[in-house]
Amino acid sequence: MSTSCLCPGATVDHRKFDGTGRVLRQDGRVAGESSYVERAPAPALAAVVSLVWIQQVGDQPVAQRIVPHGGAELRCVLGETPRLLGPLTTATYHDIPAGGTVVGVRLRPGVLSGLAGMPADELVDQDIAGTDIWRGLSRLTDLLGDAATPQVALGHLQSFAARSASADDPLVGEAVRHLMPWRGGRPAALPALLSISERQLRRRCRAAVGVGVKELHRILRLQGFIARVQASVDQDAVDVDLARWAVETGYTDQAHLGRECRRLVGVTPGVLLAQTGAACGSGHDHAASYLPMLRPGDGRFVQERRSVPA
Repeated sequence: MSTSCLCPGATVDHRKFDGTGRVLRQDGRVAGESSYVERAPAPALAAVVSLVWIQQVGDQPVAQRIVPHGGAELRCVLGETPRLLGPLTTATYHDIPAGGTVVGVRLRPGVLSGLAGMPADELVDQDIAGTDIWRGLSRLTDLLGDAATPQVALGHLQSFAARSASADDPLVGEAVRHLMPWRGGRPAALPALLSISERQLRRRCRAAVGVGVKELHRILRLQGFIARVQASVDQDAVDVDLARWAVETGYTDQAHLGRECRRLVGVTPGVLLAQTGAACGSGHDHAASYLPMLRPGDGRFVQERRSVPA
């Protein structure tokens, strides 16, 4: 079994593409190497979902590492029951069988409780079959399994998220926006900013997001660093400066970053950079996940490069 960093492997061999959105062997399963494509959600879902993705695994099974990002994920290996991955406090792995195709949506921090119909802190670090949360999910399972292409399946999953989601806690939503890594907000400033007691804010944040304000800040700060890592891989950057990135994303110094990275991801920042380059440096596009985590202007080079005709 191969192990991925933030996505499962190399770019798909398009010479084996069958024109339906799948790369197939004679037995009908996905052939060749793995592919991963993520993008922004449908416009109607932008307030609820941060990104969507399609992942196709080739001849070898994959253990995909998922790091904490403050939200939750609704994902489905086509042919199986959709599953809900609750908010994470440490990295976990998702095993994907050889030849499998996964479609998924990543929920924004603070919307899980409305989608699942229960407090988000009851779902922390949980990987749960969707049938344990939503009644009548067998219809969605059939739609996903019978979809002609992964793109069609992803559309069904997005439609389900749109129908099931309800309004989030606006106060928690404002807290999340304040804690985005490029804003440099601090948890201690939030009670006065939002005119609420620290205890009430902690309770409402746990109910909506799954974790308290301080833990959410740690997770989003690390996502700011991961965004720098992914942007550097996207550029094939040679001027890697972990110490500077640590300070710019809100850490005291590189040692502070190292401790937090090991705690939340399980590896050092240097190892994370190397693993991301090996797994994602062959044409994968993670801009949908990392650009929102960068300070406005930090991702400008990516957008400018895309504007140049091929």
